[in-house]
Amino acid sequence: MSETRPLNVLFLCTGNSARSIMAEAILNRLGAGKFHAYSAGSYPTGKVNPLALNLLRKLNYDVSGLRSKSWDEFAAASGPKLDFVFTVCDGAAGEACPVWPGQPFTAHWGIEDPAAVEGTDLEKEKAFVQAFKYLKNRISVFLNLPVNSLDRMALSRALDAIGRQEGASQKAAHVEL
Repeated sequence: MSETRPLNVLFLCTGNSARSIMAEAILNRLGAGKFHAYSAGSYPTGKVNPLALNLLRKLNYDVSGLRSKSWDEFAAASGPKLDFVFTVCDGAAGEACPVWPGQPFTAHWGIEDPAAVEGTDLEKEKAFVQAFKYLKNRISVFLNLPVNSLDRMALSRALDAIGRQEGASQKAAHVEL
């Protein structure tokens, strides 16, 4: 991975309305110039969850280009060359993903769905804040990996380990290497 262009990262979730959207925004801010993040879903809802948008706005993230979209946009030959593909929900991790051109690195970084939390508005907002923190922690560790000096196997192991960090969903916590 000694390319001079920013490395392209795709975050996948079934609906592409919350976790993958937040991960896209976080990486585009923290990895600006080094990485370019995208997000998509296997069955996109077609809209971004308002609680995700509100949280990102509150934290001064640019939300202008965020939209819920299908992973078909990235599986096509006309899509960007992907270097990394991370699933952030167990549903997307269990689905038959497209064959990604160029054989990008893949890993499962599942966290629980904040949009599935029921309760008061405060409890729902708290779930989104927690999901955001887990995603930001994973992305921060990812940004500190020496991706240009690790061999494929070592990089794959490191990416899998990131997915087992605090907050991992049941499936992500038990990924076998």
